Amino acid sequence: MAHSRARRNPADGRAPVQRAAAVFGVVFLLVGVLGFIPGITTRYDDLYFAGHTSEAKLLGVFQVSVLHNIVHLAFGVAGLVLSRSVHGARTFLVGGGAIYLVLWLYGLVVDHRTAANFIPVNSADNWLHLGLGIGMIALGVATTRGRR
Repeated sequence: MAHSRARRNPADGRAPVQRAAAVFGVVFLLVGVLGFIPGITTRYDDLYFAGHTSEAKLLGVFQVSVLHNIVHLAFGVAGLVLSRSVHGARTFLVGGGAIYLVLWLYGLVVDHRTAANFIPVNSADNWLHLGLGIGMIALGVATTRGRR
């Protein structure tokens, strides 16, 4: 018998890992859309397709570009699609979390003032990516522990 945390909710038939992946998917979609809205994204006139010269900041804090916003939208779609199955949801959370940890490492080693910072990222993004990476992996593992 599966561990109780991995059991499906009788109300919607979805396992906790599926609901977690869907929530992350919706949040990533929301962040991707908000990155294209002037006012929510400050310095919107400085929003470029990619690169460190994009000075637009989501909520005035997180450096974004068109590419960065598209990545958020793609992650959101992936989260929603993969949340349809327990295996897909776990793959999204653990794999996506690993990608965010790699992005965090990238943000630590890349010079933020050079073309190598093509995504672009700033210090606030780095901290967010670390938290997302750890949180997504932890949720993916914790909500499927004991599943056979």
